[in-house]
Amino acid sequence: MKPLTGIDAREFARRRRQLMRIAGDDAILVLPAAPERIRSRDTHYPYRQDSDLWYLAGFDEPEAVLVLVPGRSHGEAILFCRERDPEREGWDGPRSGPEGAVERFGLDDAYPIEDLDEILPGLLEGRSRVYYHFGRDTEFDLKLIGWLNRVRAQVRSGAQPPHEFLELGHLLDELRLFKSPAELKLMQRAADISIKAHEAAMRAARPGVREYELQAEIERTFRMHDAVPAYGSIVGAGDNACVLHYVANAAQARDGDLVLVDAGAEYRNYASDITRTFPVNGRFSREQRALHDLVGAAQAAALAQARPGVPYEAGHDAAVRTLTEGLLRLGLLKGTLEKNLAGAQYKRFYRHKTGHWLGLDVHDVGDYRIDGESRLLEPGMVFTIEPGLYVSPDDTTVAAKWRGIGIRTEDDVLVTKEGHKVLTAKLARSADEIEALMGGQAR
Repeated sequence: MKPLTGIDAREFARRRRQLMRIAGDDAILVLPAAPERIRSRDTHYPYRQDSDLWYLAGFDEPEAVLVLVPGRSHGEAILFCRERDPEREGWDGPRSGPEGAVERFGLDDAYPIEDLDEILPGLLEGRSRVYYHFGRDTEFDLKLIGWLNRVRAQVRSGAQPPHEFLELGHLLDELRLFKSPAELKLMQRAADISIKAHEAAMRAARPGVREYELQAEIERTFRMHDAVPAYGSIVGAGDNACVLHYVANAAQARDGDLVLVDAGAEYRNYASDITRTFPVNGRFSREQRALHDLVGAAQAAALAQARPGVPYEAGHDAAVRTLTEGLLRLGLLKGTLEKNLAGAQYKRFYRHKTGHWLGLDVHDVGDYRIDGESRLLEPGMVFTIEPGLYVSPDDTTVAAKWRGIGIRTEDDVLVTKEGHKVLTAKLARSADEIEALMGGQAR
């Protein structure tokens, strides 16, 4: 059975070779699988593989450890995994087993996970550097320290233990930051599914609808297209749209409310991340439209900075300037533009950054700053652009007509050689487009 990764085994092999080449011949890299998590008593959360192990092997089972040993004559890519077990497979589903891991995933060698304690110390011996994510899994940290101590105990017999311990992310995060054509195809598929889901929510909206009903439309669409939520879907109506990480999704939308939906599909482990804000009755009020248009202008200003050679933070700076200008024009801020920018007065209404890297994780890996400076954008990077405005319902310093309005507009953007491509561009974004999609009239 071919793994449902969407990535060719040869690409996984290229990734491993590239990482090992950077690490050097005297290194060893250790990547344990994500542990299974108990939800309650004997009920588990749905299993999701560790993104780094997936990136390098496409292996989706728990209780596994990938070990990369550059230059090893007997094979550089070794997987420790569960053996086949007809009894357990009858309960939990099929396993690859060591033989299947080699055959299906293109690894050099594989052993039963029970043999890890016996074999790994020998792989550590003679290596100068260990690359590993210390601090992610305390239990595995202690096991690795134990294996290292076993090698150290043999120093008098000529054993050579590693003497350097380095954060694996220092090497791997940079590789993951730049997406290959195969990855971009999966990310576009995740984006397309997310677009369908947001459209379903907009079409299902009506005064009196419960937030969880809209969430159900969204996540039903995900599953209809072989995807899952990339993160907990946010569906906030009325005042709830002002809560950035709102999770209850239980309130009833009233006529005249805006609904903020932040939801994205994960397809073959690659994430999408979209936010749209729409009127539950299909028509924006004057004040809602004014703030929605302002957020749209801020997003356009940030998007104009999405091209190679431009500092990543330039998009945020452009969005902040546009939002501040608009807030002054609408009377929600007072004073001069420069004083408001210098004092970050916009943070009363805009508390977060304008985006983040996107990929195997919805907040994907990769440095935003290098040597203290905002890094320059390069082709192959994918990130979100998501300005917003949130006027607290309790903010008595502004006119009542503005209170309780929360708006965010978020799209997924690929940096290309020529500039950028918006992966989520087909989803209605402007107030006019949203009203047209929803029917164009109050309901």
